[in-house]
This record gives sequence, structure tokens and C-alpha cells, in this order.
Amino acid sequence: MQPVQTDIENRLAAVEPDVEVLLCERIAAEKMRLVIDHPAGVDLALCERVTVHLSELLRDVGLEVSSPGPERPLTKPDHFRRYVGRRARVRTREPREGHKSFTGELVDASDVAVTVAAESGVVSIPYGDINRGNLVAG
Repeated sequence: MQPVQTDIENRLAAVEPDVEVLLCERIAAEKMRLVIDHPAGVDLALCERVTVHLSELLRDVGLEVSSPGPERPLTKPDHFRRYVGRRARVRTREPREGHKSFTGELVDASDVAVTVAAESGVVSIPYGDINRGNLVAG
């Protein structure tokens, strides 16, 4: 996990304990995207509160805070475990079996790897090899 994401999670835990940080990524030289979730859902007011809570930490960087949407990011083992049985797309850092993208049903998510029943076959991908993962709508 990125040090910035860990810092953000720690700061939010103190002031918004029910907010879960799903993804923290740099989308431009001076802009960060933060995707959050909350048991009661994510609305504009929550996004605004999170932005205010993090303003000191990210004063030199623009911040975009949003809800996960239907193609929610999967970045931690718990995220993958929560959605076993659903369709997802997992992209790897390096090619595996000639592919870098695997779309199919999540059939398992252990502490070390996620298993996807993709069109090319069932593949187990260690979390460290994953570049990006997300649910697939529909």
C-alpha cells in the first residue's frame, strides 16, 4: 500500500471511522484521486467532509474524492474476498500466460492471491502482481 494512502486512512479513522478508502492514486502531477465507501453510501456532503479533513495533508495537491460506482476498485485482499462470485477485471503488472488483463468470476481470494475464472482459463494472481482490479458492471 502507498504511504500516502496509509496516512490518509489513519487521518480519516480518527474523524470519519466508517469511511473506507478503496483507492488512492495520482492522476496527474499535482492531482490525487481518492475513492471512498461508507456503509450508508457516499454523497456529496461526505466527499466534502473528507476533502476538508485532508486539506492540510494534501495542500500542495488537488484532491478528487468520489464514490466507488458500479465498477468499484478492488485493492486489498478483503475487497476481493467480499466480492467472490462477482465478475471482475484484474490487470497485472507483467504478462501472465500472454495476458495482462483477466476478466471473469472471482472464484477465490486468499491472503496471498486472487483466483479468476477468465475466458482464457482459471488463473491465480498474487496480490503483488496486480496493477489494478475492479468489479465489472453487468
